Amino acid sequence: MTPATVTHDTLAQALWPTRAGAGPLSPALRALLLAVLGSALLTVSAKLQVPMWPVPMTMQTFAVLVIGAAYGWKLGAATVALYLAQGALGLPVFANTPERGIGLAYMMGPTGGYLIGFLVSAAVLGWLAERGWDRTVARTLAGMALGTAIIFGLGFVYLTGLIGAEAAFLNGVLPFLVGAALKIALAAAVLPLAWRLVSRRRA
Repeated sequence: MTPATVTHDTLAQALWPTRAGAGPLSPALRALLLAVLGSALLTVSAKLQVPMWPVPMTMQTFAVLVIGAAYGWKLGAATVALYLAQGALGLPVFANTPERGIGLAYMMGPTGGYLIGFLVSAAVLGWLAERGWDRTVARTLAGMALGTAIIFGLGFVYLTGLIGAEAAFLNGVLPFLVGAALKIALAAAVLPLAWRLVSRRRA
């Protein structure tokens, strides 16, 4: 098999196996519980603001990237889809909700492209993690940078359609680059460390 077809356990699989004898829960129920937990984490991360220059940052893109990598592409994408569905139904799960609107009206606003980017990025990071890209700092850093670029890229394209390219870059990309770099670095440190701890537990 080529490296692209060789798959590895995800971090979630390593910590909570689905193999026979690993526990009383069925794989489907386990996946549901992880998806609900992940969507709750996304909600909390959207509401958590960290002081940062030039604008405060949330931890949401960090949560999206880590969930995608830790869950794998199918469960990671399903978790983000559940989160988006909650928002579409009017639950105040997104950043600045309900103050700036809720439901589909909010999702079709300036943040719409970034929300789509969450889904795509989680799937891509999960696919890469299933091929071992979350095991070393260098590969994790590359994967997280790619995932962040997907989120910013789709957000920029969508926002360009609303306010033009220059304004979209100045308001929707540039102010968040410093925070994004810090979150990429944090994820690149956390995931390989988690794998080292898992390896010690298995030893």
